Amino acid sequence: MAGRRRASKHGVVVLCLLLASLVACGGRPAADDSARTDVQRVLDLRAAAVLDRDRAAIARTGAADWWSDLSAVPLASWAYKVTSVHRSGATATATADAELRYQVQGYDSAPVTVGRVLDLSLDASGHWYVVRERPAAKAPQQLWDQGPVTVVRGRHSMVLGVGQSGEKLHSFADLADRAVPAVSDAWGTGWSRHVVVLVPRSLDGMAGLLGSPASSYRGIAAVTTGETGAPAEAPADRIIVNPDAYALLGTLGRQVVLTHETTHVATRAATTAATPLWLSEGYADWVGYRGTGRTPAEAAPELAEAVSARRVPRSLPSDADFGFSGSATGLALSYESGWMACRMIADRWGEAKLDAFYRAVGAHDKRPGAVENALAKTLDTNLRDFTTQWRDYLRDRLD
Repeated sequence: MAGRRRASKHGVVVLCLLLASLVACGGRPAADDSARTDVQRVLDLRAAAVLDRDRAAIARTGAADWWSDLSAVPLASWAYKVTSVHRSGATATATADAELRYQVQGYDSAPVTVGRVLDLSLDASGHWYVVRERPAAKAPQQLWDQGPVTVVRGRHSMVLGVGQSGEKLHSFADLADRAVPAVSDAWGTGWSRHVVVLVPRSLDGMAGLLGSPASSYRGIAAVTTGETGAPAEAPADRIIVNPDAYALLGTLGRQVVLTHETTHVATRAATTAATPLWLSEGYADWVGYRGTGRTPAEAAPELAEAVSARRVPRSLPSDADFGFSGSATGLALSYESGWMACRMIADRWGEAKLDAFYRAVGAHDKRPGAVENALAKTLDTNLRDFTTQWRDYLRDRLD
């Protein structure tokens, strides 16, 4: 962020800036505003053509070859907002920064917003047209950036894939359709009760959709994304699958993973900055394993081994313990520890109390004190006693 300038030293500069909007100091601001207005007009036409599914109208605004990649996706809205136009002098080319806002029909309650960059050129008649559209720097890709999207609809789900067979995408729809009722049975029905699942071609595709290096997600079967701090009426999260890791899972493992991620979608409105990861991830695992008949030793093998070796964790895992860049064993211990904490609450206080505890933590206005206050309010205990009970529970169930 640029530092503030002293008006007494730079009065001429400040005066020029103040007058720019009125008399176009130097001529450039007015020209830039004109280009921005012209580009916005073209992108408005382009957006309308996308919603009308009119390839010929799209082509009149520029390149249309990407439409075949997007065309299968059902859209309720599609709009661009130009934020800046970069042009060197009077050249026939420019680059525009824009926000793309879109909704998947029947699934998004509000637009998803992503940063895009558009390469532009002037045609023979002096009108701008789009040469290419791409993700903005550090912004995630959209699935259609990776190739033609295939869409499969389930009873409670929509699965979008690139480079995947229809049979494979139907298998994910089946998993999601079983996950949604399972989550509603545990959490309640006060959520959208449907999910969007994205299945890219590979781990690299998954990383592109998340805007992160592939190494961050190697071995992670799926993740759920959401707009950080978004309100309850924000768009539904996307469950993004790592097809490389998913292929290594058995039938039960695949279902547990999809149910876990679906839980994140259902609980997002109650999950805030006050919610520690041991609770959000532990609760999602608790719902994922609920009703499967898996014993603690079967579902938490790394933690069982640690407890048997008299290496009982001294405290609940921190958020940092859930980092994907750490060891696989350490990450497994963190997830399993959170799951056992939630399992203990359900066993000793009841499932209704577990849900009440989760919501009470998320309702706190900040992280410090959130867990402590919720423990006192809903479980009539404190963090020290709760941690002691959890450690005893680990020994009792895993040793």
